[in-house]
Amino acid sequence: MLLMLNIHYSHAYEILVADCLVTNPSVTVTPYRDGYGNWCSRIEAPAGRTTISTTAVLRLKGTPDPACYDARQHPVWELPEDTLPFLLGSRYCETDLLSDFAWKQFAHTPLGWARVQAICDFVHNHIKFDYMQARATRTAMEAFRERIGVCRDYAHLAVALCRCLNIPARYCTGYLGDAGTLPPYGVMDFAGWFEAFLGGRWHTFDPRNNVPRIGRVLIARGRDATDVAISTTFGPNTLAGFTVICDEVTPVAV
Repeated sequence: MLLMLNIHYSHAYEILVADCLVTNPSVTVTPYRDGYGNWCSRIEAPAGRTTISTTAVLRLKGTPDPACYDARQHPVWELPEDTLPFLLGSRYCETDLLSDFAWKQFAHTPLGWARVQAICDFVHNHIKFDYMQARATRTAMEAFRERIGVCRDYAHLAVALCRCLNIPARYCTGYLGDAGTLPPYGVMDFAGWFEAFLGGRWHTFDPRNNVPRIGRVLIARGRDATDVAISTTFGPNTLAGFTVICDEVTPVAV
């Protein structure tokens, strides 16, 4: 099994209790970095039931996702080479199928931050969130046609539309608790969002929630969900259970 469950190195300075991977039964865990710099682990799971878990405590700033409304869009010839792969179509982001719609829908919008936000607004209103309708094989084009999905579908469609308009966009996965939001709260899961390259750096966008959130913790970045799957297995297997808990910890007075 290939596992992607560790907090991204860019958040390492926030970690108070490290997120060490624990397996039951105990097996050798081999860590490595993938081509995008994500921390990954490799294990050989024995026959029978294997439980994989990790726990961490982080000290976050407690401020919402930053916004940079004047961030400009770069012409393609000005983009750094390491952003260019995030202009191309990928397994779940079919830029060739969505390009005509993207230009018809967004050609009139201002370049830069405003255009990416217009894409997020469209995706947020176009797709209906339904956890029970989640499907691991749903692509951006299928989400566009079916108008239903979960956070990864919102992110895939927004990523594909950005790339169609020559804006580098990369898929992100991580933890996003309910801090700063009002109940009722849904079932916790890993969250999917994306980053767009504007004004010389990457910026966070979240078309599923479409408002700045508190406590976002990055695990991995890639072209789409293929690159950041929490687990990739080889051979027959069954997922028997899956739980994510991401809560605000109240400091204890000393």
